[in-house]
Amino acid sequence: MTTLIALPALGALLTALVPSGRGTLAKQVAIGAALVTLVVGALISLQYLFDIDMGVEAETYEWIPEFGASWALDVDGISLALIALTVLATPIVALAMWREAEDETRDPKAFFALLLSVEALTLTAFASRDLLLFYIVFEAMLIPLYFMIGMYGGPQRRYAAVKFLLYNLVGGLLMLAAVIGLYVQSVDAGAPSFFVPDLVALDIDTDTQRWLFLGFMIAFAIKAPLWPFHTWLPDAAAEATPSNAAFLSGVVDKVGTYGMIALVLPLFPDASREFAPAIVVLAVVSIIYGALLAIGQTDMKRLIGYTSISHFGFIVLGIFALTGEAASGATLYMVNHGLSTIALFVIVGFMIARRGSRQVGDFGGVQKPAPKLAGVFLFAGLSGLALPPLSTFLSEFLVISGTFLRYRPAAIVATLGIVLAALYILWLYQRTMTGPVRPDVEGMADLRTREAVVVAPLFALILLVGFFPKPLVDVIDEAVEPTIVEVDVERPEPLAPVAEPVEEGTGR
Repeated sequence: MTTLIALPALGALLTALVPSGRGTLAKQVAIGAALVTLVVGALISLQYLFDIDMGVEAETYEWIPEFGASWALDVDGISLALIALTVLATPIVALAMWREAEDETRDPKAFFALLLSVEALTLTAFASRDLLLFYIVFEAMLIPLYFMIGMYGGPQRRYAAVKFLLYNLVGGLLMLAAVIGLYVQSVDAGAPSFFVPDLVALDIDTDTQRWLFLGFMIAFAIKAPLWPFHTWLPDAAAEATPSNAAFLSGVVDKVGTYGMIALVLPLFPDASREFAPAIVVLAVVSIIYGALLAIGQTDMKRLIGYTSISHFGFIVLGIFALTGEAASGATLYMVNHGLSTIALFVIVGFMIARRGSRQVGDFGGVQKPAPKLAGVFLFAGLSGLALPPLSTFLSEFLVISGTFLRYRPAAIVATLGIVLAALYILWLYQRTMTGPVRPDVEGMADLRTREAVVVAPLFALILLVGFFPKPLVDVIDEAVEPTIVEVDVERPEPLAPVAEPVEEGTGR
């Protein structure tokens, strides 16, 4: 696990050391480091998915022994799914960024070095089993992301970068207070520690749990983002470069929802049960609110940003429905949302690079001069609206059905988000790809080889997980079940009564 994290960190350093003016070499070094990281991540995934011994074990080394802090790394089904998403997305996004980093005033090597830095920090967050280590990387990843948004992107990129930083810093400060409070609880118990399993075992009174819960939950709700803490995301998505927005929304923001299911639920079970109904309401509001605002957008990148708010609402809904089925669906949704959102953002990036505009009204009839580009855009859009049998359908189905077991009104209202998703995706496709060919798109180039290489693995996984989800779902279920048990909620009644067995010879 340490090797997995060290590889992109070393790649970032080597990329930064490439001499100025050697932009192509810097890109090649960065993509090479990302591909090597992908290979190591694939080996770790194979061990857990198919029970193949690759020698991967939990790692724990003393870090600050006086405070009970350690370099503790481990993987379960939840973190494995997100680690696999991260190592897959990085080389794809790096290749999609090949032209986006070109800037007359800046060397592109900084862009790729920052990307690898974010990958290393994100992998550490997903693998960390020490709360202090998790908090440090949770905050540290803001620095490279701030520069990625503020240095490269649209005309309002500096405003978007500052807004992103301020929102997440406020959440981070609240989380810091909660981390300190939780550590004090371990000191009072006579065993100072930041090791998450030790903290889960603490007997914390319900009043204290409530305050600590809020500190963590607000930080994760901002990162996720959940309504009403969401307003930084549409600006960041619109002003960042398309591939940067893809990595931010498709991968990095999953640290927030990961924290909810992997930390908040097991650390604060009593508070989680108490606050669950309120958070379910916020999740449903996010689903409908994000979908409605997506329909009215004229900026393609901002539109996709609002769709992410809606989809994150489904993920949070699945987590706080507090059923195994919904939690498994939420974890699977994190992966599937990442695949579909990255595909949408990078394809929109291809379109923007050709037309020089991100406004929906500046496109029209693209499918005639560029039928392949229109085809991949349609496929990514259908994945975004969870069309069966694409991978997003199963995760959305599990979230809705699992939520229906405990919060039926919320599940019913949330299904409206599925209808709205079909509306904003198909309407976007209609306005950009069909109809009369606008004069400015008549000579638009079709899908290029590099672009096909970027989207092909995403589409392959969307189909593979859609048709054959069992290995991934089994690993996720194995990790989710202890988390739900830790919250100690009563199992909801089944949707239909279980038939009594027929007694032999009675006819009954």
